[in-house]
Amino acid sequence: MPLPKPPAKRGSVLDPSAFDAQSAPKPSRRSLPKPAAAEDSSALELQPPQQPVAAPPITPAVALAAPVEAKAPASAAAPVKPARSPRSKAAAAAAAPTPAARPRRNRASTGGPAKLFVLDTNVLMHDPMSLFRFEEHDVYLPMITLEELDGHKKGMSEVSRNVRQVSRELDALAASQGEAKDFDPGAGIALARTGHREAGGKLFFQTTFVDFKLPDGLPQGKADNQILGVVQALRTQQPEREVVLVSKDINMRIKARALGLAAEDYLNDKTLEDADLLYTGVLQLPGDFWERHGKTMESWSQSGATFYRFSGPLVPSLMINQFVYLESPGNAPLYARVTEITGKTAVIRTLKDFTHAKNAVWGVTARNREQNFALNLLTDPDCDFITLTGTAGTGKTLMTLAAALSQVLDERRYTEIIVTRVTVPVGEDIGFLPGNEEEKMSPWMGALDDNLEVLARGDTSAGEWGRAATNDLVRSKIKIKSLNFMRGRTFLNKIVIIDEAQNLTPKQMKTLITRAGPGTKIICLGNLAQIDTPYLTEGSSGLTFAVDRFKGWPHAGHITLARGERSRLADFASEVL
Repeated sequence: MPLPKPPAKRGSVLDPSAFDAQSAPKPSRRSLPKPAAAEDSSALELQPPQQPVAAPPITPAVALAAPVEAKAPASAAAPVKPARSPRSKAAAAAAAPTPAARPRRNRASTGGPAKLFVLDTNVLMHDPMSLFRFEEHDVYLPMITLEELDGHKKGMSEVSRNVRQVSRELDALAASQGEAKDFDPGAGIALARTGHREAGGKLFFQTTFVDFKLPDGLPQGKADNQILGVVQALRTQQPEREVVLVSKDINMRIKARALGLAAEDYLNDKTLEDADLLYTGVLQLPGDFWERHGKTMESWSQSGATFYRFSGPLVPSLMINQFVYLESPGNAPLYARVTEITGKTAVIRTLKDFTHAKNAVWGVTARNREQNFALNLLTDPDCDFITLTGTAGTGKTLMTLAAALSQVLDERRYTEIIVTRVTVPVGEDIGFLPGNEEEKMSPWMGALDDNLEVLARGDTSAGEWGRAATNDLVRSKIKIKSLNFMRGRTFLNKIVIIDEAQNLTPKQMKTLITRAGPGTKIICLGNLAQIDTPYLTEGSSGLTFAVDRFKGWPHAGHITLARGERSRLADFASEVL
């Protein structure tokens, strides 16, 4: 049988998209019918088309995509051209010329060139990795920003450490360009050169003098005004792209908007846009929970608790160690905790009732539903990390200390209690304090002393001597430590209580949590409405960061305490002031 003519051109390498297009047809498209096997020679003959169609020449891409074996009758004298099989849309797309590389998804969505973000110095001081947080957009650093960074690089504060980190990142980017004579300042430096693949833009430095004219009311020598002048000049030089000033300084943004310049706050450090979206750890079950899930529900008793296994539309919204409750008039309430989620099935377990005096923890009983949930978490040996948030007077510190003392002195589960907090004053600082570390921290631990006094007062049968001995024993098991000396430490079989955790940054929170060794439980307490640390908000607090990252982990739990139990005066003040 005569063979078909060889291709006139050499085959080219296919684009990777061509292989993806012809690897497997999409389910919505019908696959090509396979030719049935036939024994007689008539079945092997090609059926002529109903209308004469001129067969186009075979391109190399088509020959690779859909090779066709053609057989001709023995009586055919002239060589027969191989007939083309009907191509699918995928093969046609593979045979078509390969289009140019598609632009980046985010840049294409804006419908224009990438934005140019001019960073203020305080942004780099706040987050040293902010250079790589702007996705496909470009970053511009004025020369005055580098000068201000150089002035803050000395010292042991958090700001100085961040400035030194920024300097190292900038030095690595500059070194990635090779020789200085080969570097083109106008082309910029690709931010992804040092391994940060999430940054698709470029870094530009101010290398020439920028002539700008600001209103006469603004002093020309001030650093903030020089940055505003650079933004104004860039907008004039590059009218085709959007130039945005990014600053943590509110007054800086106000002045920029007054001059008609685009200005934004640095928002990449925020875990949540709104504190109301924070995970509460509690979910109210719908009123028809038993009717909708009762048919397929399984229940059993184990270790004094009742377990329920159910499936349904409620399961995807649940998380491990989340508390659920159902309160309906005329029926017994249900208080349970999610212990297992497997596919579309969840298992909940009923709770221990800490509102009853027989289950009191170091003389403390729960006064409301959320406190009952919190005590179940605090006394659970499988929970290594617990966060409690709530307004003033909700009992966070009292319940935590009671549960810690019970597990240290009664159950001997832990060896001692370590208490620490951020030393951020509410008013003016009183200056240096005398004494050793624990004596310096004692003025900040007034809340600890107040709660220990309440716990010691509960034992009325021991007498004055017995209470004094108990206080000495309790004090010997509680150590007060400062955050300044936490780095490098490892706590073994201890309970670490971090009070006022809302004043921690995410970096400080990570430093503290990673101190935990085997058998250690860490408890974070805080009120997100009382943040005293500058540049921290409810969305960027380390406590918010920890709650959001640890939700759903089997060995962590969180409860938001809603009702205050301190006094009617404190409750009313929390609402109206």
